[in-house]
Amino acid sequence: MVRFPARFLMVLAANPCPCGRFSLRDSLCECPPSAIRRYQSRLSGPLLDRVDLRVEVDPVTRAQLTEPGARGESTATVADRVRQARARAAARLTGTPWRTNSEVPGRELRSRYQAVAGAMDEAERNLERGVLTARGIDRVLRVAWTVADLVGHDRPDATDVALALQLRTGVPRGVPMAIGALT
Repeated sequence: MVRFPARFLMVLAANPCPCGRFSLRDSLCECPPSAIRRYQSRLSGPLLDRVDLRVEVDPVTRAQLTEPGARGESTATVADRVRQARARAAARLTGTPWRTNSEVPGRELRSRYQAVAGAMDEAERNLERGVLTARGIDRVLRVAWTVADLVGHDRPDATDVALALQLRTGVPRGVPMAIGALT
């Protein structure tokens, strides 16, 4: 067997329809529903099953660009929180061949690094309904560990798993994301 080890971060971006103007706020898109479905199905299921986080983003308005004040957290604040989360993961993974949650194999996640009892119930129901694959449920648990590290939990609880599940299955536009716990 030949191995080609690589560590990379893949970020995908796509328009929601062929013309790119589909939005909840306006009706500029004139793409027929069949064209939108066909366009969105161009990415294969197996490829999408390997995407850990899915978030739909509303277009930024001119008013939002020019609005004074509401800028959110600074990059330095977020970077510090990420450094702390990575340190938590590294401490937990000391003595293993892994340094980050993304490197831990699914088998190890399910046996050695389990969430709080009952926290994965909703994810397991999604597996039974076919919303998640076996790979998908491992990825939910992996993201839940990252969320737990970001908020300072020792193990992912139901809230951490719920956010991971929301991020995994896609956060539709207009739906508030339960990410406020991270700030």
